[in-house]
Amino acid sequence: QVQVVESGGGLVQPGGSLRLSCAASGSSFTIYTMNWYRQSPGKQRELVAAITSGRSTNYADSVKGRFTISRDNAKNTVYLQMNNLKPEDTAVYYCNAHWTAPRNEYDYWGQGTQVTVSS
Repeated sequence: QVQVVESGGGLVQPGGSLRLSCAASGSSFTIYTMNWYRQSPGKQRELVAAITSGRSTNYADSVKGRFTISRDNAKNTVYLQMNNLKPEDTAVYYCNAHWTAPRNEYDYWGQGTQVTVSS
């Protein structure tokens, strides 16, 4: 059982930077793939970045080169460093922990944190 809580959202100017944090509970944190999703009004939730237990990473094309996902297993925390932010990045950002078992899948979601990019 894993519980996740996001933090670090807020208002930032275009071109600015912001770092989101996701603190997770549970002794099995290290085996989970950790993901950041985002959702804006009228749009479906989309995957922004992912990092596996082996620290392999994947990014949406729209954020590649600007965002960096990382994890600190000793602190049970995953981060999303967001640089050169654009108004199009405005959304609620959600942290997700995912584990694929032989006959089942497990997903745990945070409540989300608002990121607003505006001048």
